[in-house]
Amino acid sequence: MEGHGPDLICEHCHHAEANQILEMLGTDLTRGLDRFEIERRREQFGANALTERRGRGPLVQFLLQFHQPLVYLLLAAALAAGLLHEIVDATVIVGVVLLNAIIGFIQEAKALKAIHALSRSLPSSCTVLRAGKREKVPAIDLVPGDLVLLQSGDRVPADLRILQSRDLRVDESALTGEALPASKASGTLPRETSLGDRTNMAFSSTLVTYGTGLGVAVATGDATEIGRISGLIASAEVLETPLTRRISRFSKLLMGVVLGLAALTFVAGLLRGQPVTEMLMASIALAVGAIPEGLPAAVTIILAIGVARMARRRAIIRRLPAVETLGSTTVICTDKTGTVTQNQMTVRSLLAGRVSYTVSGSGYAPHGEIHSEAGAADLESDAALRELLLCGLLCNDADITRDGELWAVRGDPTEGALLSVAAKAGLPQDETTASLPRVDAIPFESQLQFMATLHEDRAGGTRLVYVKGALESLLARCDSQFEAAGTAAIDSDALRAAAEEMAARGLRVLAFARKDMPAATHILQHADVASGLVFLGLQGMMDPPREEAAPAVAACQRAGIQVKMITGDHAATAAAIASQVGILHGEANGAYVLTGTELQAISDQELIDRVDTVDVFARVSPEHKLRLVEALQARGHVVAMTGDGVNDAPALRQADIGIAMALGGTEVAREAADMILTDDNFASIEAAVEEGRGVFDNLQKFIVWTLPTNGGEALVLLAAVLLGLALPILPVQILWINMMTSVCLGMTLAFEPKERGIMSRRPTDPRRPLLSAMLTRRVALVSLLVCGAVYTVFELELARGTSLAAAQTAAVAVVVFSEAFYLFNCRSFTRSFVAVGWASNPWTWVGVGLMAALQIVFTYVPTMNRLFATEPISSLAWIKIVGLSLLVAVIVGATKKLRNLLPAGAASTDVAQAPARSGRTSSGSST
Repeated sequence: MEGHGPDLICEHCHHAEANQILEMLGTDLTRGLDRFEIERRREQFGANALTERRGRGPLVQFLLQFHQPLVYLLLAAALAAGLLHEIVDATVIVGVVLLNAIIGFIQEAKALKAIHALSRSLPSSCTVLRAGKREKVPAIDLVPGDLVLLQSGDRVPADLRILQSRDLRVDESALTGEALPASKASGTLPRETSLGDRTNMAFSSTLVTYGTGLGVAVATGDATEIGRISGLIASAEVLETPLTRRISRFSKLLMGVVLGLAALTFVAGLLRGQPVTEMLMASIALAVGAIPEGLPAAVTIILAIGVARMARRRAIIRRLPAVETLGSTTVICTDKTGTVTQNQMTVRSLLAGRVSYTVSGSGYAPHGEIHSEAGAADLESDAALRELLLCGLLCNDADITRDGELWAVRGDPTEGALLSVAAKAGLPQDETTASLPRVDAIPFESQLQFMATLHEDRAGGTRLVYVKGALESLLARCDSQFEAAGTAAIDSDALRAAAEEMAARGLRVLAFARKDMPAATHILQHADVASGLVFLGLQGMMDPPREEAAPAVAACQRAGIQVKMITGDHAATAAAIASQVGILHGEANGAYVLTGTELQAISDQELIDRVDTVDVFARVSPEHKLRLVEALQARGHVVAMTGDGVNDAPALRQADIGIAMALGGTEVAREAADMILTDDNFASIEAAVEEGRGVFDNLQKFIVWTLPTNGGEALVLLAAVLLGLALPILPVQILWINMMTSVCLGMTLAFEPKERGIMSRRPTDPRRPLLSAMLTRRVALVSLLVCGAVYTVFELELARGTSLAAAQTAAVAVVVFSEAFYLFNCRSFTRSFVAVGWASNPWTWVGVGLMAALQIVFTYVPTMNRLFATEPISSLAWIKIVGLSLLVAVIVGATKKLRNLLPAGAASTDVAQAPARSGRTSSGSST
């Protein structure tokens, strides 16, 4: 191997001659590698295993959880509380920060787990030819140049160039996304051949489903295709979620406001001649009042409730912020095989005796019916159909097994589909094969494109040959075709037209024939099937879409979410499935389908410009999927990527939210994803998006509710310093208000049910601020109203001759009850709480009742009076408090009502909407 590194060999292996590959690798076709050479190469190339990428250490990962503006604010609040000698409150705030850091720390290292899963997907042993001897060795010991023998059931241990093949078929669905096993053969291919079309290569971790073969290892470990995918997973950028980006921007803005107000308070006090120490403490008190200490805890709790709700709808969240990300999703990029489709081949169309039939049911379960235009099929009266199905059942090496409600095929999926359709017509496999036992067979060979089996007809005392294969291969061997009235001259043109029509619908078409043989025939020769066959018909099959996929796609499009198919399968198959489920909206000629080869030829900027107008991306590689996700993100989209195969893992990692399948997905995909669907059902994504939107709504409601408390308190303290007045609320009382109202009142909004029409609006624009202009104005209005209510009740109580402590107690109460009544206004940004429903969220009533009880304890219990410098207040003060608090809620409700009376479009929307997509708009995507 001198002068030839593994990367160079991999680059040339599919389009170089086999003898050139062997020469470059220094391998003898009859002996393999010698022992000494094997040891040398093991030292040179290392173990046939994936390298584990080392990430940041645990301590660094944990400390990075604190590197957020909001956390800085909270730590500042804790410091301020400590300086005010409020150790308990400082401890609570620090505890909230630690809780959030621990949650973030636990959710890290997803890429490392995915790479571990890739390592576990590699086979444990393989059969090789070394020093002229055949032996079984651990797969980890394989080296480039080893000759590897393959047979049905083997997992390919490395990337192999096929040297010899006998009907070798390999399931590459986890790597390429193609549902059908790929036929493998030796020979050379053009340099530009895509990964899924490299029929002279077998790739590491794929599964041999049929036949035997011999290949030479051209790449091991990290140099294999699966190793390259491992590298892509490790290098994929972990993006901030829309929520974390919004919270970050909001926190920075809030930090600036708080620091500005604190500085203004300090300078204004000094100008009025107040002592420096006193003004420093006043500035710290204002900062404590202005910082929403309960926000991180509220975010965590609201997201956690969203996780629980999604779990009930069969969506498991692996990373907490992903809950809200779903609500902001603007594009769902879905894989085809196993996600939109069932990953189970199913016969959909039959042609027998010039009659066309349709087949219902899906998957390998023998449930469904066969119909023609005349009605349900009857095998007793329809001999042509019976012979067609009988041929598919007998000329077959597969078995169908059942495990509870799950049906699976053992063998080739195509042959499993033939067994299933025969069972739907009432032809059980066991009984049929017993009455027509196999005597001999000619296995499928890719160069001949057919398989033939010889059977003994015990009832008739004759021998029968059944043949299945490609249409052109069988037409050349048939002299007649089977019809209801007997045999007739074969109409090749009509049969070709029928096959083309099936293929245009995305069906894989197989042809079937039979021949009577003498009773003494015991061995089936190729000459026996070279001519004289009777053509029986055609069977068209496909990996069908899930029944619920089309309604789910339509629901996403109505919600303003684009749905795109990104698959490794062929363009025609992908376009057919995409059309059936409503993804493909282009012309019938596939104008909006882009292949991997075409994708490779365009620049990144061209892709960014075109990506919105393409519905289906077919025959793509893992790098293409990653590039497509990045192009969509470059256009400002929030991208959800679904997938189940190894080839999907890098894109799942890069996407804003990766969605994997629990039942049919690989462990690699599950480890790389943010969310896992427990039922592998695309419809569950639509349900999860709905829950995600509800989570974001409730988070917005909490913020719009809590900020006026902090804003009102800050304004109260600022006004006191600027006007030289006594403080209506003490710093220790501010902490009481902030902590208790957040727990008792604000947390109830986390349980708010989803609002009507939540899935008929467009996604929120991730580039917009956390609060819209209208909501910001509402926060400012309520802050001013709360400040006004505080000074009104405070001055009225002082004027009535009450003590300063009693007046401050009344001021605290008016803040608490203003927030309690305002809570009902926050249950909806547009509708009154009566319209929302008095009892639709009973937790709000529980929270208000609990807060009222605590406020009474705060006011009248002597211990609380000593701790918080409060005094009991009179019933007249309570009348003022309740009246002013109700007035705040009434004014807010009136502004909401007035806004609803404005002409459509005269007011800004409550929820920031995503920008209209450029290019073509898919039908159903408008709101």
